Amino acid sequence: MAHVPETQRLAGNNKSGPPPLAELTRTGLRIGLLSFGGPAGQIALMHRIFVDEKRWIDEERFLHGLNYCMLLPGPEAQQLATYVGWRLHGVIGGLISGIAFVLPGAFIVLALSYVYAAFGQTPAVEAAFYGVKAAVIALIAEAMWKIRKRAVKGRIDLAIAATAFGALFIVGAPFPIVILGAAAVGALTFASDASLSPKQLATPRTSAGADNLLTAALARTIATWAAIWFAPLVAAVIFLGPDHLLVRVGALFSKLAVVTFGGAYAVLAYLGQQAVEAEGWLTAAQMIDGFGLAETTPGPLILVNEFVGFMAGWQSAGGGAGLALAAALMATWCTFAPSFLWIFAGAPLAERLRQNERAAGALRGITAAVLGVIAFVGASFALTVLFARASRATTPWGSNVPIPELATFDPAAAMIALAAGVALILLKAGPGVVVIAAMIAGFAHYQIQTIV
Repeated sequence: MAHVPETQRLAGNNKSGPPPLAELTRTGLRIGLLSFGGPAGQIALMHRIFVDEKRWIDEERFLHGLNYCMLLPGPEAQQLATYVGWRLHGVIGGLISGIAFVLPGAFIVLALSYVYAAFGQTPAVEAAFYGVKAAVIALIAEAMWKIRKRAVKGRIDLAIAATAFGALFIVGAPFPIVILGAAAVGALTFASDASLSPKQLATPRTSAGADNLLTAALARTIATWAAIWFAPLVAAVIFLGPDHLLVRVGALFSKLAVVTFGGAYAVLAYLGQQAVEAEGWLTAAQMIDGFGLAETTPGPLILVNEFVGFMAGWQSAGGGAGLALAAALMATWCTFAPSFLWIFAGAPLAERLRQNERAAGALRGITAAVLGVIAFVGASFALTVLFARASRATTPWGSNVPIPELATFDPAAAMIALAAGVALILLKAGPGVVVIAAMIAGFAHYQIQTIV
């Protein structure tokens, strides 16, 4: 029997094997350019392109990768892009897919950071992306509609999804606790489920020698990618000294890369505390502007880190454009480089867990919870886009539930979202066409408002 390369065997439902690297690069850049609206919108776009359009990976493996990435610190959307590339072409595929996803947004945020620092706020950019935010609501709804078939196989799955949504939206439970709780319920409830295939329920048997080889390979991977991650920071310490701005920027964002569970929104408070209050790199108002800039441009929301690094260099004594660029690059590197370590070292272990009975049940529980998580992010995003203001109702257990002020409802944003949903779900329009049309509609709305 002929040997099948690992990358081709893992490629899911792509019967002709993995795509050429050039096509993977083009597709990664396309996703990066169209990936608006935070992780939920970006994951929805990846699902549409990787699973539905290109058929490079099947839905089961896509959700397995998503489950794993949701457990990691850092930007889960970039990690998922890296994971898919790794499945298709190993390490080189993971690097291409992960970098291509981040690169377009990083260039745009860098350019707009300079415009912001030199000339102040950029209302024209906000106007152009007004409609894009509304279209993202439709992208998230489309993803939920498709993922529900895989995520909800019975009443227990539906209960887990609903509980995850309620725990996040109403109770304000920490994100890792919700995911770990779903994993525990899944491991106890679904471990012996007959719907799991015999292949999934078979525990792999490996020799002690094979286990030793795997352990040695894991150690080499961790050492290699940890060295790559810390190389710029170590170089800055050696050549510039431990107190230099670049060292402080690299140290802060390396720390954030390890503790940022729950996405960009979860890290915003801690980042603001450190960058604004402790370091004084920028003001609270500038921090909010930076996050708004990251929200209205393609790429991960955590690209706000690049903006913070740029402003730290720009406003530093004796700084300027050169130091701002270096600090932005350091912040970006220390934000995204760790994701390659998490994927290249951890994803092979996660693949082995798919064949373990308890682990398969836990992953099914996480899959159901992910639907609730996407619903939570979608609901939170929709409230922000469709209502100018929302009050906060304090629950008996101390969490704050957003209550939109109906008088601030934005009918124009709602119309764009509805039109985008019809185009995506009913007319099967491509996401690129929808995003561009929404951008034009947003800019037109701004022009009309200006005239009126």
